[in-house]
Amino acid sequence: MTMTTDEAVEPDLSGVVNFAGVMLLALGAFQFLEGLTTLLRDSAYLVTAEGALIELDPAAWGWGHLILGLVSAAAGAGILRGQTWARVVGVLLTAVAALAHFLLLATAPLWCTVLICVEIVVIFALCRRPTAH
Repeated sequence: MTMTTDEAVEPDLSGVVNFAGVMLLALGAFQFLEGLTTLLRDSAYLVTAEGALIELDPAAWGWGHLILGLVSAAAGAGILRGQTWARVVGVLLTAVAALAHFLLLATAPLWCTVLICVEIVVIFALCRRPTAH
């Protein structure tokens, strides 16, 4: 028995899509807390792979993370509710995160590789056509 393209069975990716939504909710919470901590402590810095200290503007870093956290959490909640706009925002946020982890690959190769792989799965799930149940 052969199947035509109309009869092809689409795999059910609802579990992976839910995973993407939960990951964005968690990311939003972490980003929000990082922003809040930065604003309350009034300090922000990064340390490069060579050990150099980079001081950042705490207000910009804190407010940026607060806003990013709220957007990520809203996208995660929207994905869990089946909202198309949330899928688009989720793909954009996850693509930016994958690019950032690619740029940080030399500093933490194993961790960044794991994160990039998870981000690819999330992007794949969010780009698939939603299945009707």
